[in-house]
Amino acid sequence: MDDTDDVDDADERLVRVPRLVQQRVLHLGQRGERWLAELPEVIAHLEHTWSLTVDVGQALTGGTGSYVARARAAEGGEAILKIAIPEVGFADELRVLASAQGHGYVRLLADDRACEAMLLEALGPPMASLALPPERQIALLCQMLRQAWQAPRPAGLVVTPDDEKAGQLARMVSRVWEDLGHPCSERVVRKALRYAERRAAAFDLKRCVVVHGDPHPWNALRMLAPRVGAEAGFVFVDPVGFLADPAYDLGVVLRDWCEQLLATGSTGAAAALARRYCALLSAQTGIEETAIWEWGFLERVSTGLYALECGAVEAGRPFLAVAERLA
Repeated sequence: MDDTDDVDDADERLVRVPRLVQQRVLHLGQRGERWLAELPEVIAHLEHTWSLTVDVGQALTGGTGSYVARARAAEGGEAILKIAIPEVGFADELRVLASAQGHGYVRLLADDRACEAMLLEALGPPMASLALPPERQIALLCQMLRQAWQAPRPAGLVVTPDDEKAGQLARMVSRVWEDLGHPCSERVVRKALRYAERRAAAFDLKRCVVVHGDPHPWNALRMLAPRVGAEAGFVFVDPVGFLADPAYDLGVVLRDWCEQLLATGSTGAAAALARRYCALLSAQTGIEETAIWEWGFLERVSTGLYALECGAVEAGRPFLAVAERLA
């Protein structure tokens, strides 16, 4: 089934917009409708400004927060055009990519702040699509994160009590669990909130780095050619870019692998495998296992509940099923 819809372009080309992007942007009301209606004109403007030809008939799918399409420069080089929908943190992503200068992250070629658009180096498929063993993916993600964490901390970037990630997740878990009528056990929620409290108490601004925020294998894309700053052969896209303990990013990595953990067949085997993944994350980065484990459990529960709240039941249930085994 085709997962894109057409938007009429002023020069009679059809701009193909992934359906999930359309659904998300239209939830913004008039602002989203205006963004969608103006998209062909914005693309035409960027083509003229950056001397590009954009493949408007074949948008790239997988994300929900941007219109993404392949482009070809006048001199023949390939690139990726990305235009953010409203309210998705464009400024934060741009800040991270600009400061990283291609180290661990996709290289930023140009940007247009008024259009909330970026021109990025062309990349290959995501790591998650390549059938690599989890242990290999974890090792690669850690190598990438060690580079990504070197991005300089911008002056003026601070963390207020409301911004601190563990507290944010704790409040979300409590609210959504109640709103959805307790879709997982109280035991799971109690453990998630206890871990959130421990991570909040351990918060130390001096140890914070600019984390990616969502470094899962679908956000790690393969390089088309080797270059400095991408020695792992992959780079990250779509950074969230806030200040946090680097263990947070590792907890996000540990949060995944639901298929492997549920396939173990027993609670003890699932816990043993998850602990092995956690130990690998620690060994690859030098960050203590306890912090990674607690962030991973909190992320697993919050992600599952968030997915259920958004109506993505099939995506959310495995996270909570694994949390039940690990609680």
